Amino acid sequence: MSERVLVTSALPYANGPVHLGHMVEHVQTDVYVRWRRAIGDEVTWICAADAHGTPIEVNAGKAGMDPAAFAEKYRADQRRDFERFGIAHDTYYTTHSPENRKWAYRIYDALKAKGLIYKKSVEQLYCEHDGRFLPDRFVKGTCPKCGTPDQYGDVCENCGTTYDPRELVNPACALCRRPPVVRASDHAYVNLRKPEVRAVIEGWVLAEGHLEAGVRAQVSGWLADLQDWCITRDPPYFGFPVQDPEFPGKFLYVWVDAPIGYLSSAEHHFAEEVAPERRLSPGAFERAWLAEGAPARLEHFIGKDILRFHAVFWPAMLWAAGLKRPDRMPVHGHLTVNGEKMSKSRGTFVNAATYLDAGLDPELLRYFFCANLGPGVADLDLSLEEFRNRINADLSNNVANLASRVAALLQRAPGPVEAAPDAEIRELARRLLDEARADYGRLQLKAVVRCASEIAVLCNRRVQAGKPWENPAGEAERVLLWSVAKALLAIAMILRPVMPRFAGGLARAFGAELPRWDEGFDPFRGPVEVREKPPQIARLEAKQVERLIAVAPEAKPARVSAAPSPAETATKVTARPAPVPGVIGYDDFARVELRVGLVRAAEAVPKADKLLKLSVDVGEAAPRTIVAGIAQAYPDPSRLVGLRIVVVANLEPRPLRGIVSQGMLLAAGEAPGLQVVTVGEGIAPGTRVK
Repeated sequence: MSERVLVTSALPYANGPVHLGHMVEHVQTDVYVRWRRAIGDEVTWICAADAHGTPIEVNAGKAGMDPAAFAEKYRADQRRDFERFGIAHDTYYTTHSPENRKWAYRIYDALKAKGLIYKKSVEQLYCEHDGRFLPDRFVKGTCPKCGTPDQYGDVCENCGTTYDPRELVNPACALCRRPPVVRASDHAYVNLRKPEVRAVIEGWVLAEGHLEAGVRAQVSGWLADLQDWCITRDPPYFGFPVQDPEFPGKFLYVWVDAPIGYLSSAEHHFAEEVAPERRLSPGAFERAWLAEGAPARLEHFIGKDILRFHAVFWPAMLWAAGLKRPDRMPVHGHLTVNGEKMSKSRGTFVNAATYLDAGLDPELLRYFFCANLGPGVADLDLSLEEFRNRINADLSNNVANLASRVAALLQRAPGPVEAAPDAEIRELARRLLDEARADYGRLQLKAVVRCASEIAVLCNRRVQAGKPWENPAGEAERVLLWSVAKALLAIAMILRPVMPRFAGGLARAFGAELPRWDEGFDPFRGPVEVREKPPQIARLEAKQVERLIAVAPEAKPARVSAAPSPAETATKVTARPAPVPGVIGYDDFARVELRVGLVRAAEAVPKADKLLKLSVDVGEAAPRTIVAGIAQAYPDPSRLVGLRIVVVANLEPRPLRGIVSQGMLLAAGEAPGLQVVTVGEGIAPGTRVK
């Protein structure tokens, strides 16, 4: 039975272009939305630019622009970059809108009507040089809990703790770097400790299905020390003025109206942007999508850095206004690049436009992100080497090359081909189609990608063994080619949410349009006729992906001291300790190139009791042949197929029993208990082992 779902992504701040960190969340959400629609659900995906706050007010002033115009400029830039990545929001609105103003005042009034807003005189950090109270993000210092330096004044990016900016160790104004002073100011606070409010928050957090188990445990820990929430800010500020005589001259804090932007942007979408026959008045929209008991799901996709605002404060705001709380809140981790936090100084802060301007296909990054995303909050690393190896091995070699070969062979067979399916190929494809369909719902995107890859691995192995190119018109060959072509349709269905353009082209190449993904979908029906060339994925070269990393300016050469005297040099040379016998230097070790290899096939070497012949994919154009003396430990060589092993990739080829072995694998122990060294399934063939 189909569902109606309102999906949101966190709102990018309208203070600059979107970067690849934003893309992690928006790719994850886009893929989920596309899957929901593929299975027949009615999904509306809402997003907007977060247009308020001190940073926009300050930077607009520096640019000589009105803050609203400044935010609108970046909103337009962000929307363009999202669209170039295939991110298909139904709307990309703004929080600086009449709808958001209306909703923000409504929720403020609802909180006050329930007796939850009170006045409190607060001592705040004030910069005398810049003449302003400092918002949380304009104070930096050391986290008072974990000791991480250079943290903002509201939340620690390392441990997730929220705090008062005054609690920072050695705070400084982010504008002028001068130490601030403390001054008092009256502000509006929301009483979250009131028993009925606490019960609402705890009830939502602890209910199954709203948060992933690990996230729920983290938020539950925060509830043990629930603090009230300050929701106003002092001028100068860009935002909505508080319409409450008790707080003259104050503004609503940006984190009040930012999540409210989900509601106001959705209202705007249904009132202004849908077809006339589908438009809803504000009241009808609320009844259909937001009211308690409304027949629709509400799902928020967010990053772990804004979890507290969404999982603690937001449910209380919705409850006060009589609105439903989210049915689900998936939370993802941060993006690192080459193992490091994104950094402008290191050149690893990569904007979305930088990726596109490098000439790289956005669907390749969508695939890589999905191959590393699950439902948890683990950080995702964009290792450029792993990115290149995975694309080359999984897509270029495993799927696109297979499709090209099969299409060429089918064109040599007379007329459309239809046959009884190969049992092994059909059984695996149908099983993995069902698994992938369920994995999408669980946001196990890495498992989805693995399903597509496993089907392609089997098909490649069967084509290699069946050699249909020798007689493509033969009965057995026609059955194999037809079955593989149908399995490619299964792969296209699985990858459609991840790579919609590639998957659509793959299906059309074999004469099909992808239908709705109903349970039990069976691609093994009807004839196959090659109607166009399957889409190709060129292998990525190292130089292509290296363009993403901006080269930082060279550091100034260090001051050179006077040259040492010959006596000093001699002393230093003779003082060097003699090498320990049997110990190698780092340079010796660095010469050994270890890479991950995926075993595609394995068989015994005739008349050799100890040797097995393996076909191993190490991310190159063709698999390598490796002969290994492990037969006594693996009497059934098929046990090795599908394992990701570690290969010495730069070993000189060596003939063994008439077979040229192109490498060596790592193993531990002695036969019959010997085991080859393996790595996790998420590591792409060809990845360097360091």
